[in-house]
Amino acid sequence: MALKNNYRYPVEYTLQLIGGKWKLLILFILMEEGTKRFGELRKLVNGITQGVLTTQLRELEKDGLIHREVFPTVPPKVEYSLTSFGQTLYPLLKGMCNWGREQLDK
Repeated sequence: MALKNNYRYPVEYTLQLIGGKWKLLILFILMEEGTKRFGELRKLVNGITQGVLTTQLRELEKDGLIHREVFPTVPPKVEYSLTSFGQTLYPLLKGMCNWGREQLDK
C-alpha cells in the first residue's frame, strides 16, 4: 500500500528530509546550541564547503525544518534556527546521539 506522496514506507519521507552527509549534523547543532550565523555553522561542521553548506541550508529551509532570518545590515547578517517542525526531530536526533555515545564508550 502506497502512502501519501508515493512513499511506500514512512522512513522514505524522513530520509528525504534529513538524508545526506551534513543535514543531521546541522540540525543537531541548531538543536543543541541554538541560533547560529552562517560562518559559525561553517566552523562547527568540520569539512563542509561553503557551497555545500549553502545548499544544505536551502534544502532544510525549503522543507520547513529551519528558519533563515536576514538582517538588513552591511554586510548582511543571516541567522539560522530550527522551526517548530524542525524541533519535532529532537527525539530522533537525541536517540541517535545516545546510540553513538554508547558505541563510542564500548
